Amino acid sequence: MNQPITDREQFQESGALSVETVTHVHHWTDTLFSLKMTRPPSFRFRSGEFVMIGLPGDNGKPLLRAYSMASPSYAEEIEFLSIKVQDGPLTSRLQHIKEGDPIYLGKKPTGTLVTDALLPGKRLFMLSTGTGLAPFMSLVRDPEVYAMYDEVIVVHSVRHKDELAYRELLESKLEGDPLLEDEDRERFIYVPTVTREPFRTTGRIQTLIDSGELFKESKGPQKFVPEDDRVMLCGSMAMIKDHAGDLENRGFEEGANNKPGQFVIERAFVG
Repeated sequence: MNQPITDREQFQESGALSVETVTHVHHWTDTLFSLKMTRPPSFRFRSGEFVMIGLPGDNGKPLLRAYSMASPSYAEEIEFLSIKVQDGPLTSRLQHIKEGDPIYLGKKPTGTLVTDALLPGKRLFMLSTGTGLAPFMSLVRDPEVYAMYDEVIVVHSVRHKDELAYRELLESKLEGDPLLEDEDRERFIYVPTVTREPFRTTGRIQTLIDSGELFKESKGPQKFVPEDDRVMLCGSMAMIKDHAGDLENRGFEEGANNKPGQFVIERAFVG
């Protein structure tokens, strides 16, 4: 089994990468974990963006992968959510990382899962599967998001209920967050759904959309309304393709940083 390289001497700082230190590791399940690392004073990002992180490769070159920040933009540490892929070039090693280990962090965050890529609206829906929840964990703790929308709705679909990462925090309506006001939390709605075992909400996201179940806690219309609703998608390539097609059929137009629209996807992960 490959183990992470913990010898800091094997890490080389560069113009594109800094060497940071892992400060916390949490294993949610046998296939899902999150980690936190130190944050350079100069590192700035918009809620919803991603950055490259990684370890030295066998050939001495950095082995990197794009990960969305799961931490709010104001946090002192940076957090990431990852699956464990036993034969994955990076995740097969990253899953064994420990507190105190060195890790690469890219210096140029970017991405399209940001509010700048959306037109103004009344409701913001964030539809996610698996680790696609990560960028939304950053966005839902950003006070500016609540200033833009009447409701902020996070939908997280997983196969088994123990894969509902951050469930307690989301069910508490982000209790204890240092920057969110009570009125912000009142605008927040969390919709977890499980597809392969009994749970209070079951079925794929599309099933919840078609049945209206996805909208039951909203004070707005019990369906998507292109004029007022804005949607972010993050998950598997198949999930994004299916939901993007469904939204377009409903009259939604995809947005980008240079041309805001009614829904956005992270094209860096699906291209």
